[in-house]
Amino acid sequence: MPIGRLAQICILFLIFSVVSAAGCLGVKTPPVSHPPAPAVFVDYHRSGGPADTDDRLVIFDNGAAVVATKTVSTEIVMNATDIEGITSLFDHAQFPQLQANYPARRGSADLYHYSISYRGKTVTLDESAYPPSLQPLIDGLDQVIRSSR
Repeated sequence: MPIGRLAQICILFLIFSVVSAAGCLGVKTPPVSHPPAPAVFVDYHRSGGPADTDDRLVIFDNGAAVVATKTVSTEIVMNATDIEGITSLFDHAQFPQLQANYPARRGSADLYHYSISYRGKTVTLDESAYPPSLQPLIDGLDQVIRSSR
């Protein structure tokens, strides 16, 4: 009987080897699709002023947003209505037609400095030098920062 037992072990080993090797015979794992990373929709940075502010708001196209101040960083989620409101502010300001830079006069002190990026365009400006059409946009972006606290 020992030979029969040895034969059984050999057969089991052979079956195990064949089954194990079958998984390695050209069976490809289907590729895993990863959704694309969200793109930056708005990047708003406000610095300076009498209190030496340093605030930043980054809104992604999927509605996720990050608000960073000198003391805290907060993640928020904006819904479709919020995104439409922000888009409307940029449209009203005629953002694509703006100059790239609105510098303050030399010697100006305690002014806020802004950098606003939207759909691939960046505009930098100083508080006393930007067109009045930008005020609602700046107020709206500042409101998002304030409401995140």
